Amino acid sequence: MTTFGYFLSSEEHDPRELVRQAKLAEQAGFDALWISDHYHPWLDEQGQSGFVWSVIGALSEAVSLPVTTAVTCPLIRIHPAVIAQAAATSQILLDGRFRLGVGTGEALNEHILGDAWPPAEERQAMLEEALHVIRELWTGELVTYHGEFYEVDTARIYSLPAEPPPIYISGFGPKAIDLAGRLGDGYVSTAPEASLIEAFHKAGGEGKPAAGGFKVCWAADAADARRTVHRLWPTDAIPGEAHQLLPLPRHFEQLSQLVTEETATASVPCGPDPQTHLEAIRQYVDAGYDEVYVSQIGPEQDGFFSFYSSEILPRLKNG
Repeated sequence: MTTFGYFLSSEEHDPRELVRQAKLAEQAGFDALWISDHYHPWLDEQGQSGFVWSVIGALSEAVSLPVTTAVTCPLIRIHPAVIAQAAATSQILLDGRFRLGVGTGEALNEHILGDAWPPAEERQAMLEEALHVIRELWTGELVTYHGEFYEVDTARIYSLPAEPPPIYISGFGPKAIDLAGRLGDGYVSTAPEASLIEAFHKAGGEGKPAAGGFKVCWAADAADARRTVHRLWPTDAIPGEAHQLLPLPRHFEQLSQLVTEETATASVPCGPDPQTHLEAIRQYVDAGYDEVYVSQIGPEQDGFFSFYSSEILPRLKNG
């Protein structure tokens, strides 16, 4: 049975609003939460980027839903030994409902301490080593580790949950999906493509959950919704490797000037037609995702949750 969740956007909403939205999501009938982990938003127009681990602590008291980071980069900005401690604490606070979603990140967030931004192949090797460090520390043993990328000196995590959180790994290309299948407890993607799920299963992910997410923009007027998408998230329509390589929101703003409203909204359900939203969600279900997460773009959050509560989630859950 598919899980339907809500995707909290840390880039677009301040921490208090994220907690409010999480409560609305639970009241509306969503089953779980994703939350993004950023230091910068993609655009200044989005305007936010709270510290995700503080927000997760607040979520643990505000809702009873599972929470997954979508996704955290445990490579450069934060050492994997610190991520291991943060995730262990989150798992305790959420009473076993936390999942650590990880990926190889973006320069946008990871360049801030002045470190060089490695090429993709090196980042994948870093992620594999980071996961080894994290899982070693979750044993509760005293860990000393001297690796190619990370050093850990006599570190021990004392506050440990009864069970460590599952690790979901994001992947789009063949090498990243292979890593997710080999080392992940689950898979994360944003593309409704069955071939990705099949590749994940072949790489060792058979029987493990796959989670996919995408954005929508509910509004009473579809034209207003399209304008909102173009204003806030034209970046999703930028092709190629720019998302991984550009370091500042202004660079994405410059590229976004080339994105038309039509292009920005080509794959985003906009407006009040339930069928448009249902068709988009069913693409992910049909592709083989076990969990599907939806993020509402823009300020019409209350209207979105009312719409999904009455028009969308009952139809999905009742067939």
